[in-house]
Amino acid sequence: MTDFKKILDKAKELEKKMKESQENIKRIRAEGISGSNSIKIILDGEGEMQKIEISEEILKENKSIVEDLIIAAHNNAKAQLKSKTSEEISKTTGGFGIPGFKWPL
Repeated sequence: MTDFKKILDKAKELEKKMKESQENIKRIRAEGISGSNSIKIILDGEGEMQKIEISEEILKENKSIVEDLIIAAHNNAKAQLKSKTSEEISKTTGGFGIPGFKWPL
């Protein structure tokens, strides 16, 4: 019976850590850059775009170039966000993945 209690205690502890981790992830910010800093995009921990900066210089370029640079900056920010999120999850789980559980992103 004690082993079962230990398992339940560990599960409760992991649940608490996971909730803390989810809150930490919400506060993460990732910045994606493209076109030699012509386009900057900032995503929050949930992948929502919080800010986009477009330099005056790049606005003189062809529309399709600007569009491609926006996509590239977004993809760059998303990759950084995924890395930062994985880092936060590893802190919580001690580096062990949870089988069958997929994090957003």
